[in-house]
Amino acid sequence: PVWHQYVVRSTERDALNQRLRAAGIDTLIHYPIPPHMQEAYAGLGMAMDDFPLARQMADEVLSIPIYPELSTEQIDHVINTIANAPI
Repeated sequence: PVWHQYVVRSTERDALNQRLRAAGIDTLIHYPIPPHMQEAYAGLGMAMDDFPLARQMADEVLSIPIYPELSTEQIDHVINTIANAPI
């Protein structure tokens, strides 16, 4: 198996994202829009808060690097940056 996403949650996701990027760590927000709010479902008339957990996840999840070529030093850098984030 190959992991393709390593997702963390933070109520201060945007601040954490900025902190990681400032430290040279690439991040992604894979699903910034809850599934029920995607254009494909617009005709169903759902509101943002119809699925509160989906909305919360869209606001809080952040993908950090994960791939076989990450060195131990790079992994430590990611861990230390997250651990020392003032959030």
